[in-house]
Amino acid sequence: MTSLPPPRAVVLREAEALVCGARQRDYGPPAESFGRIAALWSAYLGRAVTPAQVAGCMALLKIARLAYQPAHRDSAVDSCGYLALAAELAERDAGLPAAAALAV
Repeated sequence: MTSLPPPRAVVLREAEALVCGARQRDYGPPAESFGRIAALWSAYLGRAVTPAQVAGCMALLKIARLAYQPAHRDSAVDSCGYLALAAELAERDAGLPAAAALAV
């Protein structure tokens, strides 16, 4: 009998497939895409916004939507993806090695 993966693993895999596949193909590499958004938000807000902050804020947008509709899977998947991108961009900005180099 084959056991199914837990739902949390499926959500994380869906997020990975999106941020490493379709979204990157549609919008370009995360540093470039979120860099463009950060430049626009910085101009609009009149203060510096980093690409990592953009990704964190986008995750918060999805989390706010989950507060209204907790079972909306797309928001859960997207928030996981945005948080993963926020970590990647923040680590890059801090000059840390890529997480892949640290994988066990």
